Amino acid sequence: MTDTTTRAGFVALIGEPNAGKSTLLNLMVGAKVSIVTHKVQTTRARIRGIAMHEGSQIVFVDTPGIFRPRRRLDRSMVAAAWGGASDADLVLLLIEAHRGLTEGTQAIIDQLKELGQNMPVALVINKIDRVKAEVLLALSQKMNEAYPFVQTFMISAEKGYGCADLRNWLAGALPEGPWLYPEDQIADLPMRMIAAEITREKLTLRLHEEIPYQLTVETEAWEEKSDGSARVEQVVYVARQGHKGIVLGKGGETIKAVGQAARGELEEFMGRRVHLFLQVRVRENWQNEAERYDEMGLNYKDGDG
Repeated sequence: MTDTTTRAGFVALIGEPNAGKSTLLNLMVGAKVSIVTHKVQTTRARIRGIAMHEGSQIVFVDTPGIFRPRRRLDRSMVAAAWGGASDADLVLLLIEAHRGLTEGTQAIIDQLKELGQNMPVALVINKIDRVKAEVLLALSQKMNEAYPFVQTFMISAEKGYGCADLRNWLAGALPEGPWLYPEDQIADLPMRMIAAEITREKLTLRLHEEIPYQLTVETEAWEEKSDGSARVEQVVYVARQGHKGIVLGKGGETIKAVGQAARGELEEFMGRRVHLFLQVRVRENWQNEAERYDEMGLNYKDGDG
């Protein structure tokens, strides 16, 4: 590749929930553009992160984890994941080394076969530090017997092992062409949505059981102040009255801690001061309101049963 050749394209990250897609995206981009928590199904929209490497612009699409959908929101998320894969130039299927070829991964492979093999799919075995070398080799062989992957990479997205090789391959495998975004841009999501995702991550980390899946966060107002800071107003929508008290916490301590953590991360991300104001509102039926899906970057109609 000469110095004047540029490449650009979309790389979709697919896999089961918690396979490490968001962690890999954030590592590749070098900034936090996708929320990473220990809870599954946290990525709701297709979040694009942009990495530059040796004249190539790699646009990562971090799709929601593919799982068996039960509710409208689940169905919209799974549809977004497959939409991200079918629109991409390259697809990376992430699996966890210690879990191997699970039922869920087999279902994804079956779906890939149905889509046809025009689209190059590479296998990325993540969390390799959790298993022994012989287990990895056996898993790689088993996976490549199950599907004709164009390449296989063994990585630890958390520790960075093997990620340089993956980045080099992606940079060379994308089609030649002009860059799709400005060189200094790291995500194509509006800041309002990134801010809402950051707050939702902090709520997910603080709350337990089903509540994180029963809430959403929207940035209602964004005001640029004359001193260079930003005033950001957000609403946390919960499905039940009982959830509101849990999100607020005793004397408002939970929502206060969430606000402080989210503000700190937003300030670091934006490189300036942020004044963040959070409200909690009950909307029992928010998961069936098209407007909420638009705010999350999902298609409401994809959730039709």
